[in-house]
Parts: sequence; structure tokens; C-alpha cells
Amino acid sequence: MGENGRLSAKQQRAIEALLSEPTTRAAAAVARVSETTIWRWLADPVFSKAYRSSRSQLLDRILTQLQARGQDAIDALADVMKDADSPPSARVSAARAILEIALKARDSLEIEERLKAIEDRLDAMPQSAARKIL
Repeated sequence: MGENGRLSAKQQRAIEALLSEPTTRAAAAVARVSETTIWRWLADPVFSKAYRSSRSQLLDRILTQLQARGQDAIDALADVMKDADSPPSARVSAARAILEIALKARDSLEIEERLKAIEDRLDAMPQSAARKIL
């Protein structure tokens, strides 16, 4: 750990490597530290928090990109599904994918609504009662 609880340049490089490499061994090689050092840093609360924050930011960017391209993907599946010249197996696979996406989206929205209702009820409770539940 650097001064004032800040990450050193090596630790920052390790976080970047952990986000881009498939294994801790590969990340260690890219960051030019040992794999043991990576594991030791991951056990450190400050490093671990910085890593989780960076990973969360990366996942947010990825999700934004996926959402932006989601309609294109569904349009491509719909084109295959409607194309009479496509093999029947491709048309069925496209239709199945569209249905699965729709059902998963519905399920996610329902879960989100239910979770929001639970959170609202907990927020409305006195803190002592909410703590007992949690």
C-alpha cells in the first residue's frame, strides 16, 4: 500500500491486469508481480475495495454497450426467424432465443419490482424493526 492508504503504481497496474487477464497468474505476469502478491493484495481491504469498484465500473460500461446493441441483436434474430430461406433449425433457434430473452426480461422486471416494494416497506419501518428482519 502506498502512502495515505492509496494504491501504489504496481497495485493499480495489478487491478488493470486483473480486469483484463483470464487468471490471477496471467494478471501477475502482466503486472510484473508474483501471483502470491496478487492474492495478498486481494486480501487487503483497501486494494480489494478498489478492485471491486474498478470491476463494477467496467461491468457498467459493458452493460451500457450491450443495452445499446440489444435492439440490433433482436432485429437480427427476427430477420433470421422470418427468413423463409433460412434453415428451419435456424428459424426455430432464433424464435427460441427471442422468447427466452423476453421471458428473462419479464422475470427480471418482476423481481426488480418486488425487491423495490420490499425495500420501500423496510424504509417505512422503524430502524429497530428493520434491523431484526435483516
